[in-house]
Amino acid sequence: MKTTNHLRTRIAAVLCASALLATGCASDGSDDDEKGSDSALSLEEIYRTGLVDVPEADGDPVQGGTLTVAEYAEAVSLNPVQTYATGPTGMNVLAAIYDTLMRYDVESKTFEPRLAESLETADNVTWTLKLRDGVTFSDGTPLDADAVVGSIEYYMANYGFQGTLIQANLKSMKATDKSTVEFTFKTPWASFPNLLSSGPGLIMAPAAYKNPEKFQPIGAGPFVLKSQAQGEKTIVAANEDYVDGRPYLDQIEFVLVGADQAKWESLRAGEVDMAYIRQDDIVQDVRQAGYPAMVNAQSGVRILTLNAREGRPSADVRVRQAINYAIDAETYMERTTGQGELADRGLIAGFSEWASDAEPVETDTEKAKELLEEAKADGYDGKITYLGQSDATSKDAAVAVKAMLDAVGFEVELDLVNNVAEQTKKVYIDGDFDMAIGATSIPDEDVYSRLYAALGSASMSNPGRYANPKMDELLIDVQAAANPEEGAEAMAAVEELFREDVPYVSIAGGAFINAWGENVHGVVPTAETSILFDKVWIED
Repeated sequence: MKTTNHLRTRIAAVLCASALLATGCASDGSDDDEKGSDSALSLEEIYRTGLVDVPEADGDPVQGGTLTVAEYAEAVSLNPVQTYATGPTGMNVLAAIYDTLMRYDVESKTFEPRLAESLETADNVTWTLKLRDGVTFSDGTPLDADAVVGSIEYYMANYGFQGTLIQANLKSMKATDKSTVEFTFKTPWASFPNLLSSGPGLIMAPAAYKNPEKFQPIGAGPFVLKSQAQGEKTIVAANEDYVDGRPYLDQIEFVLVGADQAKWESLRAGEVDMAYIRQDDIVQDVRQAGYPAMVNAQSGVRILTLNAREGRPSADVRVRQAINYAIDAETYMERTTGQGELADRGLIAGFSEWASDAEPVETDTEKAKELLEEAKADGYDGKITYLGQSDATSKDAAVAVKAMLDAVGFEVELDLVNNVAEQTKKVYIDGDFDMAIGATSIPDEDVYSRLYAALGSASMSNPGRYANPKMDELLIDVQAAANPEEGAEAMAAVEELFREDVPYVSIAGGAFINAWGENVHGVVPTAETSILFDKVWIED
C-alpha cells in the first residue's frame, strides 16, 4: 500500500460514549422545515456512509466568521490521552487543535496524508511515515520525527484510546532521520493508517506534556484554543501559521445544546451551523429533510454487555447463550426507539461491507430455557442484575430486557444509576455489573481495531473481560485483511465464534450524522466519524 501527499480518565470516557450512543429521548416526529424531495428515502438509503445532499457553492470561499457546532458530547479534556477520541466525544475539537498525520477519505475509501507527506509499506508489517517539511506546532517548535515518536510514546504510556492497540502489536518505532518514522509490527496490519487518522495521530508538541500536572493543548492544527467553559462551550481561533495557510473561519464554537432533538431544532432554527446527531428517528428526519450531511453507518451501536469475570453469572457460557436466545431485538428496538426494523443481531450489521454470510442467532425462548436450566442444575440461582440509567428511555430499555429474561426463567434485578459517570465507574473501572447496555460502534474503515477493543483478551477496553485464544488468533487474520474481500473468510469465522461464545449481545446497527446548513461549505470528513474544519467557510 502506498499513499502520498498531492489511564484512567480515558477509560472512564469509553462508557460515556457507549452509554450516550445507546440512549436518547424520543422525537415528536415533526419536520416543519422539510426541504427534501416528495419521495421518502428508504432505510437502506438513509443508513449509507458518505456525504449527502451537499450543494455547490455559488462563489469563492469567504474569509472570516464564526462556525457554531452543536457537539454530541463534550471532550472531557483537551489532552488526547484523557479523551475518547471519536467524533461523538471530542475528536472534532482535538483535530482542530492538533490536526492528524493521516486522513480517511470516505469517498475513495483510502487513507491520505495530512501532516504527513506519505505513509508506505510493502508488506503491511513495516510502515514508513514521511513528514511534510515546514510543519510547526503553535509554539513554533518543529513537528519532526522525534516529536511524533515522543507524542505516540506518551499516548501509549497513558492509555490513550487505541494506544494499547498499537502497544500490543508494536515491535519497534523509531525515528530514522528528522522527517522519517519507521513502525514495525509483529504481524501484518492493513488498517494501521486509521490509527494515524485518529487518536494516536493527534501529535502533541513536546511542551504540551512536559509537565504532566500542567498539560497544555499545543498542536499543529488549523486552530488554537481560545477558551473553554466546561459543560458549556469550547472556542478555538484560527492558527495564522497553519502549514496549509490560515483557515477561512475566524473561530469555531463547539457548544453543548442538549439532546438530539434540541440540536435538530437549533439547526433548523439557524441557531447552530452544524449538529452531531445519533438518535435514529432524528437521523431519519435530517436525511428526509435534505440537509447537507456526513452519514457514518456503524455496526453495534446497541449491544448488551455481559460480564464474563469469575463469580459473575455470565462467566458461564450457557448463561450468556440463554440471554442471547431470550433477547428479541426487534421488540426491544420498537419499544425503545420505535424503529424495530433497525434490529440486527449480527456482530457486523447487514448494511456493512464487512458483513459475513454467517447466520445471526434468532430468538428462541425454548432454547434459552433449556440452557438456563442446565446452568441452574449446576448451582446457578438464576439471579442477574441489569445496569442502566434512570432516564425515561433507559428505563424503557431496562424494562424490555427484564421482561424478556424473566419470561425464560431469569430473576432480573434492575440497577438504574443516575448518570453516565456512575455507569462508567461500575463497568470500566470497578467491573461491578452483570450486564449493561452499551455500544461497540464498529466503522467499516477499520473493523479490526473495534473488534480488538471489544473482544481481544488483552484489550483494556474489553469491559466484560471475555477471553478466548481462538478469537485472538482470528482477529489477527482480520487485522491482515486490506479490504472486506480479503477478510471475508476471517470475518465469517469471527462471527461464528461470536455466536457460539456470546461475548455480548448485538441488538442493532445505526448511524451517526453530522448535518449543517446550506450556507456552510468545505466540510471534510475523516476517521472516527469526525470532521476537519480548515477548509470550512460560511457563504454570505
